[in-house]
Formats: sequence, structure tokens, C-alpha cells
Amino acid sequence: MSRINKNVILAVLTLTSSVFLLFQLYYYKHYLSTKNGAGLSKSRASQIGFDNTQWRAVKKFIMLTSSQNVPVFLIDPLILELINKNFEQIKNISYGSTSECKFFCVPRDFTAFALQYHLWKNEEGWFRIAENMGFQCLKIESKDPRLDGIDSLSGTEIPLHYICKLATHAIHLVVFHERSGNYLWHGYLRLKGHIDRKFVPFRKLQFGRYPGAFDRPELQQVIVDGLEVLIPKDLMHFLEEIPHSRFIECRYKEARAFFQQYLDDNTVEAMAFRKSARELLQLAAKTLKKLGVRFWLSSGTCLGWYRQCNIIPYSRDVDLGIFIQDYKSDIILAFQDAGLPLKHKFGKVSNKNWLYFISNMSQL
Repeated sequence: MSRINKNVILAVLTLTSSVFLLFQLYYYKHYLSTKNGAGLSKSRASQIGFDNTQWRAVKKFIMLTSSQNVPVFLIDPLILELINKNFEQIKNISYGSTSECKFFCVPRDFTAFALQYHLWKNEEGWFRIAENMGFQCLKIESKDPRLDGIDSLSGTEIPLHYICKLATHAIHLVVFHERSGNYLWHGYLRLKGHIDRKFVPFRKLQFGRYPGAFDRPELQQVIVDGLEVLIPKDLMHFLEEIPHSRFIECRYKEARAFFQQYLDDNTVEAMAFRKSARELLQLAAKTLKKLGVRFWLSSGTCLGWYRQCNIIPYSRDVDLGIFIQDYKSDIILAFQDAGLPLKHKFGKVSNKNWLYFISNMSQL
């Protein structure tokens, strides 16, 4: 009998202990966690990534740019692809509601941001504050290609890239400059002799291996891993631009040599034709882009760009080429809707097809 009583007592004690333990866990989760949220959030953050080196570097960089009213926007391909895949989730997140670091905590050496240079009002002050906040910053400058055609200004240097390192992670700030044609351009990241090649793994940079050109993006603000950031509104378009963004600069020096030998035509008629030809090129490019058709400058238009960095005024037309496999009947209708009706059609689609459009500006 005494043995049975001991077993019963042992079972009751075990059950009581289990109930008490469950009560403690419930009390801790639903009362103490809300009462002492600030203290607990720090310990919890260490479990879900918010003590991550990349995240802390990005956070500090965003704090820096926000305090100085520097409108940077995220262009990192890896992060933007993740955001694009999870955008429905991202757009419904409010500030402070993020519970897990899913994007900026992805292992990588760099996080890439961009800045439109004409919006940067205090470059030197920003640079000093960044260093005071613990960043080691490297500034990459080079000649402004927009001034290569002007003898007195040729050689003027402009900022192209900033690399700001905090601990083991680096922020790559790509400086976009405006170019005629309403697009944004960034330069080649060329390391000069005095730059430490071991400062960061430069070969892993996503931008700067060659000059690039992008459509001017419309931006939107989102919350990513608890941080307010600007991103391109049309993420797919921006991501599709990256692998095709390589920019080939005009040969300004050779063009100047050409015009020293052959005088340029600066008559009113020539200037008017060049203006209308550029407008026609922009219209044709916009139309083909909507159709997803790749194109290139061809014949006399390509010669003018290569030889003299301009439209040949006596050519009197604009020449574009496309691959035959990209040809679709929608092209004719799309050009007609854009104000460029078909004038002539030569050849066969199965062989080589020539289309000749005409507008009140010029011929295409």
C-alpha cells in the first residue's frame, strides 16, 4: 500500500511540475515579452539576423544618407530579385513590423545603391560624416566624357563611384549622371595607381566593369528588413536592363580630327534635320522597345555616330536594323500608331526584309 501511495505521489508531483512549467512559459511569452519588449527584441534579433554585418552596414548607410537628404536608391541585383519575388509580402509591411531579416542579410560582399548626381547638394560634407560614422570610403573619379568634344573642358573629372566599407561589408554607391536623351549613365570603375587593390574584392562588383546606361527610373519607397529604402518602381524592367546596359562612348577625339579635315555642316537645314532625326530615333526606339524588339543603328546612321559622333546631315534618313527572327507583323501597325506609316516594303520575311517608313520629321 505504501508503495502504491509513493507512485501516486510521484505522478502527482510530475504532473504538477509540468503544469507549473507550462504556466511559466505562457507567462513569459504573453506578459514579460510585451512588458520588456526592448530588452527582449535585442536578444531575439540576434536569432533572426538583425545583428548581421550586412544589415548593420546597410542600416548605418541609410541613416547617413537620410540625415543628409541624399536620395539614394537600391540597385543591387541580388536584393532586387528577392524583393521582386516577394513583392506582395513587402508592400504590405509597415514600419517596425518586420520580424525577420530576409533580404539584406543574404551573404554577399557588397550592397549596391545609386544616386543621381545632380540631386547631390553636399558631396564633401557627406564624405566627412561617413568617415566619422566609421565608414572607410574610397572615391573613384574620371574624365567627364560629355566634355570630350570641348577642348577647353576636356579632362574635367567627375565622381563615378563611392566604395564605403564598414567592418567586413561594403556599400557600393554608383553615381548616375544625366546624358542627352533623358537617360542615366554611370562610368567605368578604373582603379588608379595609388588605390589599394585589396581594399575590397573589386572583381565582385556588379556595376563599374564597364560604363552603363539606364532609363530614368521612377522610384517608390518600401520597407525592407525594417529599413525604409527607395527602389525602382518597375523592378522587372530595371533588372532586365542590367545585362544589356553596356554603354559604348562616341569617339570624340576621332570626330574632332575628322572635322578638322572636313568642315561640319552647320547650316540651318542641317541643324533642323539632325534635330528631327534624333527625335525620330527616340520615337522608333520607344516603339520597338514596347514590342520587345532588339535593334541597332545601321548604314549611314551608324557611320555618322562612329565617324563624327553625329547624324550625317546629307543622308536625309535614319537607318535601323533588327534580326529577322525578331520581325513581327505588329511592327508595321505599331509604327503607324506612332505616326510613322509604312511607305514601302521590300523583300521577303523568309530572306531579307526592308521596311521604309516616313513621317513629317524624316524618313526611317
